[in-house]
Amino acid sequence: MSVKIRLTRIGRHKEAIYRVVVADSRFARDGRYVEQIGYFDPTLGEEKADINEEAALKWLAKGAQPSESIRTLFTKKGIMKKYAESKKASK
Repeated sequence: MSVKIRLTRIGRHKEAIYRVVVADSRFARDGRYVEQIGYFDPTLGEEKADINEEAALKWLAKGAQPSESIRTLFTKKGIMKKYAESKKASK
């Protein structure tokens, strides 16, 4: 099972809001997911994204692959840096 961390779209027409979810890569974009770990509203900006860092780090440690947009979001929130540090410390 290939697990990805990605965005699923919710909200009205032309007023998109996204959930940050962990899902099997074979499922549809807005379909079934394993766990929801946050929200992202593009109108408020990436700094205002609400993400559960513990859950994100847990799934990254288990091997979940972030999508490009999630990788950018995690980088701006500092989650990728914390993941790299924890990975380096475990070696």
